[in-house]
Amino acid sequence: MNIKNNVFETIILSILFFISPKFAKFLKFKYTLRLANQGHLDAKTKLGVLYEVGEGVEQNYEKALEYYNQAASQGDTNAQTNLAVMYQDGRGVAHSDEKALEYYNQAATQGDANAKNNLGVMYQNGQGVVQNNEKALEYYNQAAAQGSPDAQANLGVMYHNGKGVVQNYEKALEYYNQAVAQGSPDAQANLGVMYHYGQGVTQSYKKAFKWYRKAAIQGHIKAHANLAWLYYHGYGVSQSHVKAVELYKMAATHGNIESQNGLGVMYVTGHGIVQNYEKAFEWFSKAASQENVAAQNNLGLMYYKGLYVTQNYEKAFEWFSKAALQGDADAQNNLGVLYRDGQGVVQNYEKAFEWFSKAAAQGFITAKNHIEEMHEKGQL
Repeated sequence: MNIKNNVFETIILSILFFISPKFAKFLKFKYTLRLANQGHLDAKTKLGVLYEVGEGVEQNYEKALEYYNQAASQGDTNAQTNLAVMYQDGRGVAHSDEKALEYYNQAATQGDANAKNNLGVMYQNGQGVVQNNEKALEYYNQAAAQGSPDAQANLGVMYHNGKGVVQNYEKALEYYNQAVAQGSPDAQANLGVMYHYGQGVTQSYKKAFKWYRKAAIQGHIKAHANLAWLYYHGYGVSQSHVKAVELYKMAATHGNIESQNGLGVMYVTGHGIVQNYEKAFEWFSKAASQENVAAQNNLGLMYYKGLYVTQNYEKAFEWFSKAALQGDADAQNNLGVLYRDGQGVVQNYEKAFEWFSKAAAQGFITAKNHIEEMHEKGQL
C-alpha cells in the first residue's frame, strides 16, 4: 500500500513539476513535512534544508535549526554537518566556531567525509582550535580517501603551496586530478593556475584558459578573475578587453580583490570601457583597503598624477609606502622617486637609494636606471 502511494505521489509530482515548478516545490515541502512529523529521520534533515534555503516555504532559519537539532540528536550526520555550517556562518544563530567544531566532530566520528574535510579547514585556518597543519592534513587525507572532492582539492592546495607539507607539484596534480574527475571547481581553477605558471606541467595558457573556463562556468569567482587577465593580455585566447571588463566586473562585485584592482586599471586606461577616473579611484580604494598592494600603488599614482583627485604628494607617499612595505617593486621604485625629488617627504638620497635598491633586487629595470642616474649626477 505504501509503495503504491509513493509511486502515485512521484508520478503526480513529476507531472506537476512541468505544469508548475513552484507548486511542485510546495508539494515537496508538504510531503517532507508530513514524513518528518511522522518521525522519519532523513525527512527531518531534508525539511531543515528546505527551511534553510526557502524552497517550497518561506525561508526560516529558526525552523531549519529546529529540525536539524532533532535529526542531529538522533545521530544524523548530515544534520550535524548542516548545524555546524550554520554556527560557522552565523546563520540563524550567533557565530560560534566552537559549536561548529562540536557538530563537525560528532559527524566525523561517525565517518562523515564532509565533516572531516570541514574539520581540516578549521584546523588549517585555526578556527575554534589552535592552527595545526598536521591535523588539517590528517582530516583531509581521511576525507579524500573516502572520495571527498573538496578534501582532494584541499590536499592539492597544501602540496601546491607547501603548507604543512614539503611542496610537491606532482602530488598536487595527483589530488587536483582526482577532484577534477568529480567536477570540483576549486580543483579546476587550481589546475588552471599550474598550467598558467608551468608548475609541475609544461606551461600552457591555452590549457590554463580551458580549466579556468570550466571552473568559471560553475561560478568560481577567482577563475573569472584569471580568465579576465588572459583575455586582457590575449594569452591562450583572442585578446578582448571588452570580455576582460565583463569578467572583472563579475568577480569584483563578488568581492574578488584582484578583480577590483583590475577593473580600476581598465577604467584608467579606457580599455574595453569608457575611461572613468572616478570609477577607477572607487575600485582601487576598495581593493587597497583590503591590503591589495597593486591597488595601493595605483592609488598612490592617482594622487601623484592628480587623476580625479587633487594632486597630493603626501597621499601618494602614504599609499606607495603601504605597498612598498609589502614588497611591491613598483611601489618601492615610486617611493624612491619621492625621496629623490623631495615630493611629499623631505628629500633624502640615501632613502631613495635604499628603495631603488629594493626594487632593483626584484629585477625592476627602471629602479636600476634610477640608481645609475643618481651615480652619474653625484647624488650617491
